[in-house]
Amino acid sequence: MVTLYWAEDGVFPPSDRGLAYGDGLFETIRVDGGNAHLINYHLDRMIRDAARLRIPIHRAELERLFHQALKRYSDHYSGSSWVLKLTLSRGSGGRGYRPTPDMQPNLLISHAAMPALAPNTGVAVDFSRVPLTVNPLFSGMKSLNRIEQVMAASELQDGVFEMLMANAEGHIVEGTRTNLFIETDHGWCTPSPDSVAVLGVMRRYVMERLRANAEEVHEAPVLLEDMFASTCRGVYLTNSVQGVVSVRTLAGQDLPVTGRLATICGSTPTME
Repeated sequence: MVTLYWAEDGVFPPSDRGLAYGDGLFETIRVDGGNAHLINYHLDRMIRDAARLRIPIHRAELERLFHQALKRYSDHYSGSSWVLKLTLSRGSGGRGYRPTPDMQPNLLISHAAMPALAPNTGVAVDFSRVPLTVNPLFSGMKSLNRIEQVMAASELQDGVFEMLMANAEGHIVEGTRTNLFIETDHGWCTPSPDSVAVLGVMRRYVMERLRANAEEVHEAPVLLEDMFASTCRGVYLTNSVQGVVSVRTLAGQDLPVTGRLATICGSTPTME
């Protein structure tokens, strides 16, 4: 059984292990009125990664609490777009890193207004100086441990939408809050799942749409020169709130912008 907390009540326990150690997960869900984008994908990921962390929660319970939150907040936004956040921790108790047995998870639910969407004409992106490290045991997991992304995002300057991060091998892996896709003369390329810190639900949706459209997709290392090569037809960033975003300039250099990936995926992702 999960203990539910509403952020606006201000009673979340200070002994929570998510606060103390980043011992948990989170999902950030775009909602249009009362319709949540890609909600099944979000719930799939939280249940899958909770099992990886051995945090006990059942899909039916998570769905029930999500619908409770949707009902609680939807009227507040009067049919406009907003963002729902689910933060799941292992719970409270135990001093030090070692969790106590039979711990009861905590779920903190909060909401926020929808941020401004990126323009269809594309955005400016730069490279972060913060290296990205991915433990293979936790690759792809949207855990509360995001300090590298925090420090990379602190490098953002006015007019820059995102910072791209590279791993120790020099492969460009992802943005601080986005996954990466490149269209080339030979099909689409995106970094391999085991190299990615967060496997976004929008990434999953985009992969499905590309394959349904009979597009060739390669999951492989991405190098800096791949994005500036003459064979590059476009660079795109994806996340569940912004959808598909075209990169117009990268480190001050112009890139081709066709918007083709957004056309393939549709302007609004499926609600499933």
